[in-house]
Amino acid sequence: MTIPNSKKIYPRSNDFETIYLKNVITKTNIKVGDFTIYNDFCNDPRDFEKNNVLYHYPINHDRLIIGKFCSVACGAKFMMNSGNHTLKSLSNYTFPIFGEEWDETLKPKDAWDNKGDIIIGNDVWIGYQAVIMSGVKIGDGAIVGTRAVVTKDVPPYTIVGGIPAKAIKKRFNDEVISCLLKLEWWNFTNEKIAKNIPFIQAGDIDWLKNL
Repeated sequence: MTIPNSKKIYPRSNDFETIYLKNVITKTNIKVGDFTIYNDFCNDPRDFEKNNVLYHYPINHDRLIIGKFCSVACGAKFMMNSGNHTLKSLSNYTFPIFGEEWDETLKPKDAWDNKGDIIIGNDVWIGYQAVIMSGVKIGDGAIVGTRAVVTKDVPPYTIVGGIPAKAIKKRFNDEVISCLLKLEWWNFTNEKIAKNIPFIQAGDIDWLKNL
C-alpha cells in the first residue's frame, strides 16, 4: 500500500493544473490543511494567493483558513474584508488604505465593515467560480455549487447554490452527519485513511457506525 505524500506541490505526475494548496501558500494569514487541492486550467494554480484571495490587505488582519481534504475548483474566489466598503460612512471611499495621499492615522474600522475571517471546514467542495464572502464559515463536508455567492454560514454536510447561496439539501440525515462530525476521518493517520478509503468512498454507513 502506497501512503500519499502531502508535502509535494503536484499530486499527479504530468498534471500541472492541480496542486496541494498548502505547499504554495506564503502568507501567514492564510492557513490550509493537508491534502486540500486547488485546480486551475486558466491560470497557474500556484498563483492562488494573487488570483483567488481578493482584497486581502494587511491593514484588516483578517485570515483565510481552509481545512484538510478540501477540493477547490478553478476560479473560486475568497473576498476578504478590504473589499467590503462600509455603509456607515458618508462616503464609501476607503481613505485609510491611501495613507500616503491622505492621513496615515485614519482607522481601518471607519472604512470597512470587518466581518471577520473566512473559515472553511474539512472535506469541503467549492465549485467552479464560486465566491465566498468575508466572515463566512463553511462547515465540514459541505458543498458549494458552481458560481454560487456565499454570503452566510453554511452548516456541515449541506449543499448550497445560487446567488445569494441558499441551502439545497443535506447530504445525509442528521444521525449520519453527527457520526461523521464525531469521527473526523480527516484527522486519521494517512495509513488509516488509506486502509479505509473503500468504505469512505462507498458511503458505507455500517462501517461508520461500527468505528
